[in-house]
Amino acid sequence: MLPSATVLAREYCRQTVGVVPLLCDGDIRVIGNLLRCVPVFASRYSPNEVDVPVNRPCLGSYLNYLHMGEATLTFPQTLVLRYTHFESAERRQPQVATDYSRWFLARLRAVDAALNQQDYICANRFTAADVSVGYALQLAEHLGFKPEFAPNVAAYWERLKQRPAFQRALQVQHEAALAQGVPTVPSPDIR
Repeated sequence: MLPSATVLAREYCRQTVGVVPLLCDGDIRVIGNLLRCVPVFASRYSPNEVDVPVNRPCLGSYLNYLHMGEATLTFPQTLVLRYTHFESAERRQPQVATDYSRWFLARLRAVDAALNQQDYICANRFTAADVSVGYALQLAEHLGFKPEFAPNVAAYWERLKQRPAFQRALQVQHEAALAQGVPTVPSPDIR
């Protein structure tokens, strides 16, 4: 949660709920989570490249994994992060962290199964669903789950990290942190 002074800052007042991200792109205004922003970018800036058109048979798989990354894979990790790193010592809940670690790893089996016959999560190509699942895997690596990735998942995560666009995004993130005077270390690694 943003400190109250930050929430009241002018740039945050544009977002009526007071959370980030807020995507304003022409006539489109998307409030809330990353998942709401991804389809906008996919359809507007790379139609039929990273999105999946509604008339394709793989649409169901695409939508499933697009939402799975944030809703199913990222959610349990936020509880692990909170109850092992962000809470004060007296408020930490090791059992909650253990339970949600197991939950995350169990849900990751679906990703492993999807990768049995293909290099990307659906449509036999890179899509926005890979962005969503990739974000969850990035967080998982920060939390130390990478050694528990199944071989298909580990190879997939390495493929995603080697993509030039991913490398550029990391560079932009680093430069933005420097320009803003904030730590360049990803927040899950700040302990």
